[in-house]
Amino acid sequence: MQSTPKGMRIHIAIFGRRNVGKSSILNALTHQNVSIVSNIAGTTTDPVEKAMELLPIGPVLFIDTAGLDDPGKLGKLRRDKTYEVFNRADIILLVTEANVWSDYEERVLKEARKRNTPVLTILNKVDLYKTSKKIKEILDGLKVPHIESSIMLTDWEVASRIKNSIIKTLSPAPLHSTPIITDLIEPKDHVVLVIPIDKEAPKGRIILPQQQTLRELLDIGAVAIVLNEKNLKETIAGLAKKPKVVITDSQVFKEVFEAVPSDIFVTSFSILFARVKGDLKEFVRGAKEIDKLAIGDRVMIAEACTHHPIGDDIGRVKIPGWINNRVRVKIEFDVFSGHDFPGNLKEYKLIIHCGSCMLNRKETLHRVDEARRQGVPITNYGVAISFLFGNLDRALEIFGYSCSNSVVYDKKNHVWDNKYSLTST
Repeated sequence: MQSTPKGMRIHIAIFGRRNVGKSSILNALTHQNVSIVSNIAGTTTDPVEKAMELLPIGPVLFIDTAGLDDPGKLGKLRRDKTYEVFNRADIILLVTEANVWSDYEERVLKEARKRNTPVLTILNKVDLYKTSKKIKEILDGLKVPHIESSIMLTDWEVASRIKNSIIKTLSPAPLHSTPIITDLIEPKDHVVLVIPIDKEAPKGRIILPQQQTLRELLDIGAVAIVLNEKNLKETIAGLAKKPKVVITDSQVFKEVFEAVPSDIFVTSFSILFARVKGDLKEFVRGAKEIDKLAIGDRVMIAEACTHHPIGDDIGRVKIPGWINNRVRVKIEFDVFSGHDFPGNLKEYKLIIHCGSCMLNRKETLHRVDEARRQGVPITNYGVAISFLFGNLDRALEIFGYSCSNSVVYDKKNHVWDNKYSLTST
């Protein structure tokens, strides 16, 4: 229950006006005092998260939000944090009193519809207020499922009713079923994982995408060979059985592609996660825009984790350096971490996103869709780096994709004209 990363959990967000009972419902669902319960409106100031197992769905993450009706400057900050939750919610629990339906509830439904997010409405405090017939008619007309709840019910009764309704509401929706690597290989295949000693990873541990890929290989009975880039060539030459694929960290792309024979597939952890969490084809299309960058252009680096950066950080130092060296002009880079993602993307010529191991698929796809809507190309670390080093064709071979690339340097405008397409082989 505790070991499943947040990014691989179903995100269940609880929305409601101040003091309607959101925190009480969360505490009932988790059987713990996760959120502070008080009669004072606005007790919840920031989204509160609680990971747990919800059978038969599996690992989930409950998120208790601050009310969107908070007043004042502090209230605006709370509202901004709450709106971020819309982008990562797989399902929304909308809590309201049994006899109240306001602009607030309409606003939540509107935001959910924009993101195609299912909503379960909880008509709370039926022990205090008679359920409004009009509210039921509104919800039935919108085809929004709803249940009644009472603060006088025991935690077990509340939890059982709400859990069953969540499962029923989620069941038609596609969950996170895309494997990382196991649909591309067979059991007993040999897979080489190239894991450089990452200075930003805690001592004695490997980073999350590598952990998850390794576990998936072990689950299907594949043979995983883990090493760093320094002894890769000698190890492959000494193996009795040829590896099916070599998966590398993006930071050592150049060394790995040079060391691996051409008859062995090579890709990266970040490219694998581009398929699992995002839109691989969209990221490939976005990578071509690197060669169109010109003086004064701005590029956004979007990181899902909030680690303490080191001197040669991949997103803040290495990728900007490689891009500036390639286009031979000075490009400006802005870095956004965690769940921070600006609403106005049009000031950027390109977005380069991390592998999203700390985000769920819903939030990553929201960012991709928002970039597409605003006409801003988006790619990710692994796709961008393999493109920069001229290895993108080979990195995509294992997925059955083939890229055709024709690059012409425009001397007049000092930019590359890059015509790029992605097709299935």
